[in-house]
Amino acid sequence: MRIIRALQIDPRISFATVASVLGLSELTVARRYRRMVRTGMIRVIGVVDPGALGQSRWMVRLRCRPGSATAMAESLAQREDISWVALSAAGAEVTFAVRSRSQEQRDDLLSHRLPRAAAVLDLQASAILHQFVGGRGHYWAALTGALTAEQEAALGSAGNPFTERPAVRQVQLSAQDEKVLAALAADGRASFVDLGAASGLTPGRAARRMHALVAAGVVHVDVEVAPEALGFRTRANLWLRVHPGRIKEVGRATAGMPEVGFAAAVTGPHNLHAVVQCRDLDHLFEFTTGRLGGLPGVETMEVSPVLRQLKQAGTRVDGDRLTSPG
Repeated sequence: MRIIRALQIDPRISFATVASVLGLSELTVARRYRRMVRTGMIRVIGVVDPGALGQSRWMVRLRCRPGSATAMAESLAQREDISWVALSAAGAEVTFAVRSRSQEQRDDLLSHRLPRAAAVLDLQASAILHQFVGGRGHYWAALTGALTAEQEAALGSAGNPFTERPAVRQVQLSAQDEKVLAALAADGRASFVDLGAASGLTPGRAARRMHALVAAGVVHVDVEVAPEALGFRTRANLWLRVHPGRIKEVGRATAGMPEVGFAAAVTGPHNLHAVVQCRDLDHLFEFTTGRLGGLPGVETMEVSPVLRQLKQAGTRVDGDRLTSPG
């Protein structure tokens, strides 16, 4: 858990640095990291910020005919423009996140294909207006405290990870940029030699392109963790209605809670969406009725336990483990 926390602070940090700070051997850090990746406990990946490419992000809820939701979820999970898929409401609802590269691609899915599908009874699509946790610099807080303040400082932690993200400007990508991003999506710790080989660039030019894309806000390298592998076996989608004047306040407070892996302001009848990880249903009950439900400004909350997670941040999920794409 200390190694995972170190990677959250800097996903591309060298094993030698982690070993020095944690008082371990470099071989031990490398061996444990590779074992965690091999067993599907973690994946380090490059995640593209759709806003930097002029894209919008949407959270969609599908209510399906009995017996058809699982097949619908599997079909959606195979699409590259869908990064997150969960089956909930006792297997009758599919929740998924859309990150289409173009308006035409998004409209084809949300306005044509899904509404015409015989299995779909109802569709609710909400645009993501602002993300509070679950993105660049906003790592899951469950492992906060695994390292001492001195260790975090030595690894490069810059204080509060939940500060607001700076606005990004829209960027036009080259064919080589796309290849660099694809290589990072497969392995966020890919060496500059590997990035160069994937994009047809020298290692030096590949390094400069990666740093430029990170600086422009196009991509960030993230650590995806399988919650069940760390003992969080109950996951739920929360749909909250918050007083408009308190959305920022509630969103920021939510972002710092260890149970919350994702939180965002959204459009629609519920204006705040969160994904939470709890140890069991009792934990979920205490969390939703106590710490979260008691926040000033929270007016209503719908709790929808996740029956099965199929995709997480573009990574397929098999049982309680993350699997490589393809």
